[in-house]
Amino acid sequence: MKTQSSAIAPAPIAVSTPAASRSAGTLQAALGVVAFSLTFPATAWGLEGFGPWSLVAVRSVLAALIAGGCLLAVGARVPARRHWAGLAVVAAGVVVGFPMLTTLALQTSTTAHAAVVVGLLPLTTALLSALRMGTRPSRTFWLAALAGAGAGVAFTVQQSGGTLSTADLYLFGALLVGAAGSTEGGGLARVMPGWQVIGWAVGLCLPLSVPAAAVALTYEPVALTGHSVAGLLWVAAGSQFLGLVVWYRGMAAVGIPKASQLQLAQPLLTLVWSVLLLGEHLTPAAPLTAAAVLVCIAVTQRARG
Repeated sequence: MKTQSSAIAPAPIAVSTPAASRSAGTLQAALGVVAFSLTFPATAWGLEGFGPWSLVAVRSVLAALIAGGCLLAVGARVPARRHWAGLAVVAAGVVVGFPMLTTLALQTSTTAHAAVVVGLLPLTTALLSALRMGTRPSRTFWLAALAGAGAGVAFTVQQSGGTLSTADLYLFGALLVGAAGSTEGGGLARVMPGWQVIGWAVGLCLPLSVPAAAVALTYEPVALTGHSVAGLLWVAAGSQFLGLVVWYRGMAAVGIPKASQLQLAQPLLTLVWSVLLLGEHLTPAAPLTAAAVLVCIAVTQRARG
């Protein structure tokens, strides 16, 4: 593998893209959201046969093997030294931190309650983007984002009975590290292909994830079932790699703040999967909340930064 030339400078943050490119970027980011919306139900399935530490470590190893094979197949260049700090943030946030904290939370929390953190993630990502990348979304953008996040959070809290669980600290921690990793990954996707961003990030964790998986599997009981295997495979291939590939490509095309607002639909999608896959009850408020969130998403996508 060749080393990327340090002469390649990062592209400016404010880039005017053709309409076709923006549409493709929006579609890719939306596909990422669909993949992420299945993460909590798949994790719940995985926890039926694996311990929390085993599930996270093994999913990281499997994702690294998939990504490593893809990187080798295309002869991808090793990222320049200046990009490794950002890749470490991506690895800590979306490869280790967010999966670990949400998996721990889902031991005692329902997927509906855990989806609250996803309702807050777009706003946190946009805020970190403004601080880290220098983006300045418009007032209309922020108002629509706040309204959409409020609707999503109100709905998911109502779904969980309006109570706070002991898993909330895990969820809020996951919110912060997930937003940091997503923001940094979106920035890196402007100077290298998005799939390589997550590919190198999961590969960076391999020296830690392999021994962690070996130790966790030794101490945590494993019961292989159809649900547990399917859940593991999805969080490894779908959530940890393929979903992030299209997500980072989408963010690079349309910008981090606008792409992040598509995640407003993620809690509602997660609740739909929870009904279909886990048998959880969905209240009649779902259609109204879905309509409100979709209106907010449309406004944020049209708002000028």
